[in-house]
Amino acid sequence: MSEPESPTASHQNYRRSLGTISLTAVGLGSIIGSGWLFGAERAARLAGPASILAWVIGAAVALTIALTYSELGSMFPKAGGMVRYGQYSHGSLAGYLAAWANWIAIVSVIPGEATASVQYMSSWHFGWAQGLYNGKELTLSGVALASVLLVGYFILNWFAITMFAKTNTAITVFKVIVPTLTAGALLFAHFDTAHFTDHGGFAPNGWSAVFTAVAVSGIVWAFNGFQSPLNLAGEARDPGKSLPKAVIGSILIALVIYVALQIAFIGAIPAADLSHGWSSLAYTSPLADLAMVWGLNWLALLLYADAFVSPSGTGMIYAATTSRMIHGVQENGHLPKIFGKVDAKTGIPRPALVLNLVVAFLFLAVFRGWGSLAEIVSVATVISYVTGPVAVMALRRLAPDLPRPVRLRAMPVIAPVAMVFGSLVLYWARWPLTGKVILLMAAGLPIWAWYELRKPWAELKPHLKAGAWMVAYLFVMAGVSWAGSTDFGGQGYLPEGWDLLVVAAIALAFYYWGVASAWANPSLAAVRRELAEEAAAAEGSDGSAGSAGSGQEPREASRA
Repeated sequence: MSEPESPTASHQNYRRSLGTISLTAVGLGSIIGSGWLFGAERAARLAGPASILAWVIGAAVALTIALTYSELGSMFPKAGGMVRYGQYSHGSLAGYLAAWANWIAIVSVIPGEATASVQYMSSWHFGWAQGLYNGKELTLSGVALASVLLVGYFILNWFAITMFAKTNTAITVFKVIVPTLTAGALLFAHFDTAHFTDHGGFAPNGWSAVFTAVAVSGIVWAFNGFQSPLNLAGEARDPGKSLPKAVIGSILIALVIYVALQIAFIGAIPAADLSHGWSSLAYTSPLADLAMVWGLNWLALLLYADAFVSPSGTGMIYAATTSRMIHGVQENGHLPKIFGKVDAKTGIPRPALVLNLVVAFLFLAVFRGWGSLAEIVSVATVISYVTGPVAVMALRRLAPDLPRPVRLRAMPVIAPVAMVFGSLVLYWARWPLTGKVILLMAAGLPIWAWYELRKPWAELKPHLKAGAWMVAYLFVMAGVSWAGSTDFGGQGYLPEGWDLLVVAAIALAFYYWGVASAWANPSLAAVRRELAEEAAAAEGSDGSAGSAGSGQEPREASRA
């Protein structure tokens, strides 16, 4: 069976070549993908003008959770970081569930970005292009073209991380300029202020619709990109400084762009399109369609081009980060060893890339529309988030001596707040979607069972005990979602308002249970040894350099 191993050898094959700018570009490039092309319309359809606040709430949730992961990422600057932290704090069961949820959330983004590109292309004025999308999902030809894009992402990641970084930084610059230009052009072309008060008011469908928009309209999908720099931490030159700057900076820059786009979109909608309310909006290529309405043909052409560049850039990033996640899962002991191999020449985990390509094809075959993939990604993402706040405080108790290049004094407050925020977003996603994705999480347990249940009971028991809180959390949240307010798809047993308080209380209860149940498991011991070895090697290297330098100084002085 596969065991958690000390991964020093494989990690030596990674190239620590990414600086703050490259990592910020990775984060921003992940956040500005297909979400900006479709998110404004989907959020407005659900929440009307109040969708502006949905982006702010989504950014606040992502930023709070990202702060917990920034400390973890700086402590353990390892490839695929997001799938490791739960393993270090709670052992195999909680670690596996968190890793499975995170991987499902990220790997499904790859076909989602390809789907977004093809869906926008279906608005081109060519017969073959219009046959790519039938109004609900990709056609067979659309799936074939999206498959070609998946192969393209795979090829770009096959060769070298330096090629990836250079390509992605250039693409990210383009991805920032085009949304900014789009927002400005639409604001200048047409801005109807009446849309913010008419057609049902600022929040025509109530505040519950605003919260649901956060969960399922692509907002969580978009801001989830903050974790991409963390998954590339093993290739960061100075992770202690660059990771928090990259994570926080990418979220804040993206928030400004997304709010500007949402405001511009709301103001640019023709009044006739709102005659039947916000829920009647049904654009195939939302921003490009509005550009055509107001005679901005140049902008429409630019958007059609960017609809290929932006999602493809994000798909390329996620192809890279998910391969590092697979490497992390393998080192946790839950995949065959071949998926932990890193090519010595290029620093690329190529077997993991192949596995993710196959899984991306499967998702593309089942979920052919951007909206359906966005919902799955968003809920799975939130489930994966809950281990971060728990793990960061648990590790402060278990391993206070480990170096923490990023250590926030307010973390004892930030962590439980992040747990509450994540649980609320999971509840806002509405029943039965919450139940379906939680069931998808359970579908991964046979893989964990294959590797773990063959262990002796004495060895397995502490893993089960430490992970029980997360299993119970998923069942309880599914039950609360089913019994909750009708505003969130529930049976109405919990009245509106009180349901949010109940979810918050449940989140805090499981947070404290999770922190208390952490234990000094073998994975934590292994990473302790690895960090100690790396520190000793670094000190030895510095000492050697110093000795060499001191030996040469007299010669240099004599030359002078």
